[in-house]
Amino acid sequence: MQLKGMLRHKMGWAEPKGAHHGVVLASRVRLARNLSSEHFPAHASPSALKRVLDAAFLAAQYGPLAQAAFLKVGDFAAVDRRLLVERHLISPLLEAHPAQRGVIIAADECLSLMINEEDHLRLAALQPGLSLRQAYRHAEALDESLETGLRYGFRSDWGYLTACPSNLGTGLRASCLVHLPGLGLTGLMDQVLENLKRAGLIARGLYGEGTKVMGDFFQISNATGLGRTEAEILGAIEKAVGQLAERELECRERLASGPNRARLEDTVYRAVGLLSSARLLSFEEACHHLSALRVGLTLGWDVPGDIGLVNELLLLVQPAHLTLLAEKDLPAAEAASLRAALVRRRLGKD
Repeated sequence: MQLKGMLRHKMGWAEPKGAHHGVVLASRVRLARNLSSEHFPAHASPSALKRVLDAAFLAAQYGPLAQAAFLKVGDFAAVDRRLLVERHLISPLLEAHPAQRGVIIAADECLSLMINEEDHLRLAALQPGLSLRQAYRHAEALDESLETGLRYGFRSDWGYLTACPSNLGTGLRASCLVHLPGLGLTGLMDQVLENLKRAGLIARGLYGEGTKVMGDFFQISNATGLGRTEAEILGAIEKAVGQLAERELECRERLASGPNRARLEDTVYRAVGLLSSARLLSFEEACHHLSALRVGLTLGWDVPGDIGLVNELLLLVQPAHLTLLAEKDLPAAEAASLRAALVRRRLGKD
């Protein structure tokens, strides 16, 4: 079984709407939960993992995910699992250890449930733009529904019990996927990252923990879930990311109107030329040039496409997406050729 059909679906969280959507692509709220009757996944036997998987699938049939796709990760080929990682639906850890692991995915991909990752359950809700509170409401509704059929590990003094101490307490990890080229071009990125660290926030790469930053896209999230309420965590990140977005937009406007405008124009229009004409594009090149095109669009310049299309292309040009599109494994040169052709076609240049 393959997941190629997902290539035709637009992800609801990638739509260009919500507060600060020119900078904040999406907001994500994740809740970590564990069953009180079983060991954490890293220490559980295959039979115990199966019990958790079966119990989670049963509990999810009667709530917000009742009409969702219930997938056993071990049933899928490596390329299909990688597609789910690229669409931010499972983690690299779940991809690497698929046996007795599962994921449940809503039709618009804005609500999902990973089973037997680092914790038994990882509930995730995504929304476009800076919309953390809206995402939390969806995650909370799923959490409450699951808890009617499952008994969570919880202590009054520690809160929700989790495999990693950093998730103890609320079990909440709130994050925003942000696009920060202006701060990078003005040389302020290192200062911003240091300020985030002092505020108890973490900046990660495109796919989360341990992954590379490409195209000036970062995930900003809270470092811990203990000692603060859900509302306090959400409020702190919402405030920090809102301020970050305003600062990023100020940097873009300053670059576009000051003595360095020619430099920014050259970056943007050089990217447009390459995306419109290139016959070979690596994934990293595509991210870099789509990032520049996105800047031009947010500034209202005369460049092809729209923000929604760029958000979509950032997903479609990823390696597993191209492999499924071609329906075969692709050597690097063929993948680069297909990627370039896809971008040209979607930008109306072929």
